Amino acid sequence: MDKKQKTLVAIGVIVAVSVIGLWGVDVSQGYLMVSELKSNPQEHIGQQVNTMGSIKDGTLLITPDIISFILTDAEDKSIEIEVEYTGNLPANLDEGKNVTLGGTMVSGNKIEANKIVIGCSSKYTE
Repeated sequence: MDKKQKTLVAIGVIVAVSVIGLWGVDVSQGYLMVSELKSNPQEHIGQQVNTMGSIKDGTLLITPDIISFILTDAEDKSIEIEVEYTGNLPANLDEGKNVTLGGTMVSGNKIEANKIVIGCSSKYTE
């Protein structure tokens, strides 16, 4: 093979690996703030949504069947939405923790989450 053919083969391999590596990755929707979800809930009801915020103190309820809590907006703690999660209990889930979650917005004030990721608390402080 000459240099031109080797370059084309290398580019083809890179493209193929990139496509395979990104297969199944959902890039269609970023994270919305709780305030964005609440400002126009009709647009999101019945849709898959991704959001982030903090678990409001005094609202975390863990039972064998369901985990529920109130999620507050990351910027405006007065804006809240109810979350119900039926998956496995995430490690370190606690009130006041920052979380990101994905699920279906079932009403203007409720998300049924199917994934929750707990934010890492920094060991460094300012």
